[in-house]
Amino acid sequence: MSDAVINTRVESFPVRRSPHKTSLKAWLSTALALSLFGGGVIFGPDYFAGKAQASLPQLSTVVVSVPAERNIEKRLQFLGQFSAVQQVELRPQVGGTLTKIGFKDGDIVRQGEVLFEIDPTPYQIRLNQATAQLETARARLDLATRQSERADTLKQNGYGTVEIADQRTADKKAAFAAVDSAEAAVRDAQFDLDHTRVIAPFTGRIGTHEVSVGNLVAGSRAATSPTTLLATIVSVDSVYLNFDMSEADYATFQQERAKQGGPLADKVDISLNGEGLNRTGMLDFVDNMLDRSSGTIHARATVKNADGLLTPGQFARVRVAMSKPEPALLVPDASVLPDQSDHIVLTVGPNDVVTPKKVLLGDLRGGLRVIRSGLSSTDRVVVAGIPMAHPGAKVIADTKAIEFASN
Repeated sequence: MSDAVINTRVESFPVRRSPHKTSLKAWLSTALALSLFGGGVIFGPDYFAGKAQASLPQLSTVVVSVPAERNIEKRLQFLGQFSAVQQVELRPQVGGTLTKIGFKDGDIVRQGEVLFEIDPTPYQIRLNQATAQLETARARLDLATRQSERADTLKQNGYGTVEIADQRTADKKAAFAAVDSAEAAVRDAQFDLDHTRVIAPFTGRIGTHEVSVGNLVAGSRAATSPTTLLATIVSVDSVYLNFDMSEADYATFQQERAKQGGPLADKVDISLNGEGLNRTGMLDFVDNMLDRSSGTIHARATVKNADGLLTPGQFARVRVAMSKPEPALLVPDASVLPDQSDHIVLTVGPNDVVTPKKVLLGDLRGGLRVIRSGLSSTDRVVVAGIPMAHPGAKVIADTKAIEFASN
């Protein structure tokens, strides 16, 4: 009986749903169906196609180009420093009081110009003394000559002796020697007097004067004693550009030059102050041995300096061509990516899929990087949009030509 009562109670309390929740769910379903139907009526079938396409991944767009082709010669680049072809420290050969400076510091002075003057008074006195001694010696020579001639005449006529004639001949020879000595003394005095005026040995730029007017300077003909430095002068019409080759670069240089078999003097291109290669010179010297301490060998080029803008001590970059121009492929340097110890470039194949290629690099030419191997002339290299080009990804390739800047 208790079971009947329990069943009766359960049946008398059935589960009831909220009419409010049921009507809200029905309203939302109806609104969604109406919006989809309305979109299809207004926009047509493309409305649903666009929704489907929006869910697909978008392809990245990259710029591609075939490598530029140019005839490129092999070359080496170095950092060099200019030095003077001629450089002289001006020092006096005679001592005395400095009485005149004939230039302004930093001037271009011409060969033969008087730069310094030393008080000539004591040297003029010495020259006068030597000249007087020379005149005396000449007078004695004239007397000795006449006496020798008279003694010879008397000897021939039997009125003179042989001894007297020989004595007069000896006196004449001694007078000749005295004249020679006096003439040498005059030349010596004249030399000192001439060198009281210090002149420019060549045309060049002079530095600052190291002594002032009124100073007592020391001189020496053969620099056997300390001398006073007056100034320094350097030539400016041509300058040397000195640079050092490493042992590896020198070996490459020798190998390429052996193939050419030409003379040593070759044109080199020079860049000054980071500018373009706007100057040239002639490679005219390579040393005969490597420096054991640095592992380099010294080389030198001579550069014309007609405008006077090249200064000894200034640095410049020098480029040495080693072979005749040969065909080469070039790509923008930004297209080359490091890959551990190697380098790669990204290419786009016929199926528009990005494929990396390992390449061997050369130097920069015309703003582009020389590719020694690893690429063909038909490869489409990614030159822009590299961050969006992933190996194996499909992309949209936009073709553009590579521009080669002048070098």
